[in-house]
Amino acid sequence: MRRAKKVPKTSAKADERRESLFDKYKDPSEDSVGPEGVERLCRDLQVDPADRKVLLMAWKMGAQQMGFFSRSEFEQGLQVLNANDVHTLKTSLEQVAIKVDHDPDVFQSFYQFAFKFCLTEPRQKIIDIETCIQMLSIVMTNQAHLQPFIDFLQHQTEYKFINNDQWMGFYRFSVEVAPDCSDYDEAQAWPLLLDNYVEYRQKHP
Repeated sequence: MRRAKKVPKTSAKADERRESLFDKYKDPSEDSVGPEGVERLCRDLQVDPADRKVLLMAWKMGAQQMGFFSRSEFEQGLQVLNANDVHTLKTSLEQVAIKVDHDPDVFQSFYQFAFKFCLTEPRQKIIDIETCIQMLSIVMTNQAHLQPFIDFLQHQTEYKFINNDQWMGFYRFSVEVAPDCSDYDEAQAWPLLLDNYVEYRQKHP
């Protein structure tokens, strides 16, 4: 069961400003912010749509569909972020980015969200390798295993898709295993994907 977001108490004036901000970016024919609205919001935030902060915003807003924000997701998300205009939203996202990079528990929650956010079809449980690489590049920063793992994924031919166990396994691997894989322990029952990654690293130190 998903834990409910803690929504701060807010004033009627702040509610109106959040509603106004939603109306500014929402699709003219739908009660949601669609891809065009997200792109305009990104321009106002002065970030690229592929920037990590946009994924952080989707995470904090509890977005269910990539490229879209419902009214409740957007307005309640702004409350969670304690923002009611573009300026305060930009500042809040910068603070969230710092917290994600300094709190392992917060980062793990963000990392888990990133995989689920890529599941765009009903009952979908896997993501393709290209999407995995793109998402890892956005989610992780300054991680010793990131680029070698991406290199491995690009060179290997056995795996076309990644599941959640493999995705979360790499997170645990990146935290627990030394950058040179010297303390890797096969007895810990890692996903086979990571066994293959370690073999790749041994051949390509």
